[in-house]
Amino acid sequence: MGGLLPFLMVVGSLAMVMAFFTWLAVLVRRRGVAGSAFRSIVDVYDQAWHATGHDSHYEIQVQAERKLPIPSPDDPWRPDHGMITRPASPSRGGARPVPR
Repeated sequence: MGGLLPFLMVVGSLAMVMAFFTWLAVLVRRRGVAGSAFRSIVDVYDQAWHATGHDSHYEIQVQAERKLPIPSPDDPWRPDHGMITRPASPSRGGARPVPR
């Protein structure tokens, strides 16, 4: 029994630590703070060690915040007919063409 007690103490301690981390993961997911915290940790790491990874992090953020959806290359082609609003061209003076 004396040789089994240290083994049981290690296994019990490991079980308690794993239970704590499981509870912490559930709490973080429920409150929704995991995304922003993890994103900032990864961003700091990328900034320090991977300069191109840091740049691509900002590129991914810009793509996620894009207003107009970009059509997929797999989508069938459809004519636009001016249904999607685009920013006015500075060469035209801000006027949009009138359909005939």
